[in-house]
Amino acid sequence: MTSLDKPTEDTTAEDTTAADARAVTEAALFEAFGGVRGMVETVVPGLLFVTIFTINKDLHMSAIAALAVSLVLVVIRLVRKDTVKHAFSGVFGVAFGVVFAMMTGNAKDFYLPGMLYTLGLALAYIITTLCGVPLIGLMLGPVFKENLSWRTRNPGRKKAYAKASWAWGLILLAKCSILFPLYWWANTAQLGWVLVALKIPPFLLAVWLTWVFLAKAPAPIDVFAEMEAEEKAEAERKAAAEVGAEVGGRHRRDG
Repeated sequence: MTSLDKPTEDTTAEDTTAADARAVTEAALFEAFGGVRGMVETVVPGLLFVTIFTINKDLHMSAIAALAVSLVLVVIRLVRKDTVKHAFSGVFGVAFGVVFAMMTGNAKDFYLPGMLYTLGLALAYIITTLCGVPLIGLMLGPVFKENLSWRTRNPGRKKAYAKASWAWGLILLAKCSILFPLYWWANTAQLGWVLVALKIPPFLLAVWLTWVFLAKAPAPIDVFAEMEAEEKAEAERKAAAEVGAEVGGRHRRDG
């Protein structure tokens, strides 16, 4: 192997940095979107509802079972002292669906609040991106400890967030374009099974695209570390000034 073939220290350092950036991005996405467990908790209530309704057409039993399993998932997280935000969001979603379906007496309305939320979220991704503050950046900025520094200090990262937000918005709009016609034309069981089938694949596609865009983006600016460094430097300046004042006082007394 010639010297030209051998990896340089700079190349090795760059590879290590890139690998670290990918690992941080993966961990942040896993935390932000709940990982495998979060996906399971999202799917199970709706799956239970459509399964029971397909078998016996009993709206009340289906709704109560879906709400009960959502509450069980929250209790399990509380007992294990895990993060409960994803489980709680699932409970609220199921509860809205149950109340809506009970009020109208139409089992398909169990799915309507979630569908409207998906549509609203899709529009939020697109509108915030058009306004220059992509929603993905607002969501992931605190996770990466960069807050909103990407807006003015890290243009490459802002561009990546914009691409990711466009991906989320368009994927969710495509999902809505399938579900809303089915809400009007299909029966409850058909709509339910299609909705369950569309829970995870679009989500995984959006998360994967987000990972691709962010993995290629510049590293986040850790504003928390910067603030800590500034506070430390200020404390050192004050300490130095106090020492200087003390030394100057001694010199004056000695003189």
